[in-house]
Amino acid sequence: MTATPPFDVLAIGRSGVDIYPLQVGVGLEHVESFGKFLGGSAANVAVAVARLGDRTALISGVGADPFGRYVRAELDRLGVDNRFVNIHPEYPTPVTFCEIFPPDDFPLYFYRKPSAPDLQIAADEIDLDAVRGARLYWSTVTGLSEEPSRGAHFAAWEARGRAPLTVLDLDYRPMFWDSPAAASAQVQRALAHVTVAVGNREECEIAVGETNPHKAADALLDLGVQLAIVKQGPRGVLGKTKSASVTVPPVDVDVINGLGAGDSFGGSLCHGLLHDWPLEKTLRYANAAGAIVASRLECSTAMPTAAEVAALAEQTAVEAVNV
Repeated sequence: MTATPPFDVLAIGRSGVDIYPLQVGVGLEHVESFGKFLGGSAANVAVAVARLGDRTALISGVGADPFGRYVRAELDRLGVDNRFVNIHPEYPTPVTFCEIFPPDDFPLYFYRKPSAPDLQIAADEIDLDAVRGARLYWSTVTGLSEEPSRGAHFAAWEARGRAPLTVLDLDYRPMFWDSPAAASAQVQRALAHVTVAVGNREECEIAVGETNPHKAADALLDLGVQLAIVKQGPRGVLGKTKSASVTVPPVDVDVINGLGAGDSFGGSLCHGLLHDWPLEKTLRYANAAGAIVASRLECSTAMPTAAEVAALAEQTAVEAVNV
């Protein structure tokens, strides 16, 4: 049953279990102990938004196994409505291992074969009233990598009708695709249905064939997107509309684990868009949110509060003025 009032944010996509080493700077073959955390990009974004105080739900899938029970329970514990997280009878809940080599090397190892429950979501399982009613609807490119998930995504977009705050995370993961060309074809289809697109330069190349941030943003806008956001790493983040262009510098932190920083950025981006903040403030706060998670080991449980994000974002603004 669709909730009343509608969700502030409804996300669709990956959920699973992250197994992170508790020893930093060594390969998995040498790790002696691990931590277990809720993972998956869409799940992390949903948690990040909930942590900031917005009413949030996730459309996903898990296996009929202990890890699936853990994912559903952890979503609930972290403030995300799990009513749309289906239990799949065949495929197990996916598990992801990582290695941690700060400041910029964090290899990921996905155990999702031959498929994962979150890619088995079918169009007739989507609550289209919830999709239409959500103030912001968040999807990722990974959900387009195979059927039936691909068809479910397009059915949801058709129902939503390119309403405002329909967001696509360009989130290109090559291991989920047969080829870059196959991903590009689906992303091009998807961009006709969304109003906000966010990704890094490599993901923009898959989406529109451009790595230059301004050219990539312009190409996204030419396809009808109202807001294009291009993450540029050490050069900050670019946000562009037809009438405005803003570049916000990165926040300098001691990185422990860069994984999850982009999801924290996404959650704060959602929060800023929901509250109609100016573009510069939205991106500055999103950068701060991402930096906070990069300075912590885990992802979902590392998502910052609104007060933590504001403190770092405003400190960064003051430092920029004083330079």
